Amino acid sequence: MAATSRETKGSINLRIEAGTRQLIDDAAAILGKTRTEFMVESARRQAVDVLLDRRLYALEPAGHDAFLHALDQPPPPGPKLTALMRRVPVWRR
Repeated sequence: MAATSRETKGSINLRIEAGTRQLIDDAAAILGKTRTEFMVESARRQAVDVLLDRRLYALEPAGHDAFLHALDQPPPPGPKLTALMRRVPVWRR
């Protein structure tokens, strides 16, 4: 998501158990942050980790070589792919 020249703020309302809220407050206090700062930073960090986990792949050398080989030597197209590639796309009809 691209940032605009004027960032807007919104709110997120959560219902959490009192024990969880206290845990968050205690952790935020140790770091000298407000509950909001702590929660936003934690959520942002987790979101980045989730997105990177879906986009970044680390392979051992043998796995990397096998991956590159598969990219360089794809199987021949089957009949369904061949038929699909012969179809006229909707936007050209």
